[in-house]
Amino acid sequence: MRNYRRLKIIIVSTVAAVLILAGVGYANRGALSAWGYDIFLSDKVEASFQNSYQPLTDRPVSEALPQIDKPFSMLLLGVDARGKERGRSDTMIYTVVRPQDGNVLMVSIPRDTYTDIVGKGKMDKITHAFAFGGAEMAVNSVEKLLDAPIDHYATINFQGFIKVVDTLGGIHLPIGKDIVNKGADHEKFTVKANKDSYTGVEALNYVRYREDAGGDTSRTERNRVFLEELIHSASSLQQWNKIPEVLDIVGDNFATDLPPESMNALAKQFLQTGHEIQSYTLKGTGKRMGSQNLWYYVSDEDDLNQVRATIASWLNPETSVSELTTPNKPESTTQSGNDAA
Repeated sequence: MRNYRRLKIIIVSTVAAVLILAGVGYANRGALSAWGYDIFLSDKVEASFQNSYQPLTDRPVSEALPQIDKPFSMLLLGVDARGKERGRSDTMIYTVVRPQDGNVLMVSIPRDTYTDIVGKGKMDKITHAFAFGGAEMAVNSVEKLLDAPIDHYATINFQGFIKVVDTLGGIHLPIGKDIVNKGADHEKFTVKANKDSYTGVEALNYVRYREDAGGDTSRTERNRVFLEELIHSASSLQQWNKIPEVLDIVGDNFATDLPPESMNALAKQFLQTGHEIQSYTLKGTGKRMGSQNLWYYVSDEDDLNQVRATIASWLNPETSVSELTTPNKPESTTQSGNDAA
């Protein structure tokens, strides 16, 4: 787990859209108090993400703004869609955000996890839920897998990351050995090791790579590393003239049921609160199953039950900061991560 003490503003609940906004805010933190945010970024955020508001069709839509002062959950979906295709959710992260104390839990779900696809009437890889039925089916399937509610969702198309990374001037990636995707049924590409900076296409290939021994778990970890590095790259963005371009790129590739007004309110909340992020990935075993001998990731039931209990604890507003842990990790004795930058 990586401590994000140096970031002053982070809005994990809206994936990379507000993660990039977070980096911009940190880079210019001298000007950005909650008051400064209203002046410099508030209107632009609402304009860039106005068309990103897409409430789920199978749930009632409230005219009232979502509450952001109590713990809430959000499913973050990184979608690898090209052209007008719907694509699959290569990245699925169940997130609990606690605005009142600035703590965030991120539970990564490997894309090949074998589970019930709600609304499809079959067991399949969790990544197929989005391909079959969009955000609605993905949300419902993850809720059943984790036995936990999902208050909101957000999707980001990884194709948009190419433009964002290039606009930021590239990003650093911890690649110590050449990455070569060469399987007969895979897209062919090579990403060279030990470069000072990587382009948007190289970064996306780093995320897509699927031929290492770690399989689905390693790919999930690379997705997490990529998002972290994108935050740090955004944190160094000092040119204010690039901010509108970056926000527009992300807004065009982003969808959520959080209205832009709520995104702004959440941003200002995190400006005034320290924070700590705790990450975890579902444990399991890869195996071939079924008549077609397909590869699946089968969750460890004991670990899954611990994850469910952990999520319930985080969603409880009465849970103290010292009790906010990840599975198999003891309770902390001191509060960390809430110190000012």
